[in-house]
Amino acid sequence: MVLTAGFGKRMRPITETLPKPLVEVNGEAMLDRILDRLAEAGVKKAVVNLHHLGEMIEAHLADRKAPEILYSPEPEILETGGGVKKALPQLGKEPFFVVNGDVLWLDGRDSALRRLAEAWDGRKMDCLLLLHECVFAYGYEGLGDFFLDPVGVVRRRREREVAPFVFGGMQIMDSKLFDTMPDGPFSLNRVYDLAAERGRLHGICHDGEWFHVGTPEDLKFAEDAMHHMSVRAIHR
Repeated sequence: MVLTAGFGKRMRPITETLPKPLVEVNGEAMLDRILDRLAEAGVKKAVVNLHHLGEMIEAHLADRKAPEILYSPEPEILETGGGVKKALPQLGKEPFFVVNGDVLWLDGRDSALRRLAEAWDGRKMDCLLLLHECVFAYGYEGLGDFFLDPVGVVRRRREREVAPFVFGGMQIMDSKLFDTMPDGPFSLNRVYDLAAERGRLHGICHDGEWFHVGTPEDLKFAEDAMHHMSVRAIHR
């Protein structure tokens, strides 16, 4: 599932007339980058939820061949958790990827999505997060989100703590996590907390580049950084 229903408030005024997932970075929409990566990782179908300017997203994806796109319209915005729960009939019973529609990353030695799939172990996990080290996160200036222990178990940052890892915007989830969740709007943070209480919230560290793209200034920074990386790669 790709989460594309949000308002992108911090990216205004750009997102007043364009949904954030369709914002281009160096000439390519973030949503297209994500769907291309999913297709490369072997994903055959992707559920895309729709609310803010959803008709623009649907029109943009009309000619896409892979992955096959299924839509989950939300007349009322359901936030991240509620959006996933509504889409569960389309997602099925097997574990599935959930990717933020505005995440921007470069793979390391292998595909980040494939690394998540290879690390998934349903015997001990209900949710597997991709994390990135805060000190290497382009444009990120927050206090971090999570701690990661040596065996991959994740703990959320408590108040007044500084955590070394930020959530990278992609994960694998088990549908049973939503069995006790309410209908209507709620955040995926409730699902993470439930998995953590059970000792079944795990994570792996991203080994490539990751960009925080929250504001127009962040977008410009990410574009400049990616341009310089491509120039360096050409001259190696």
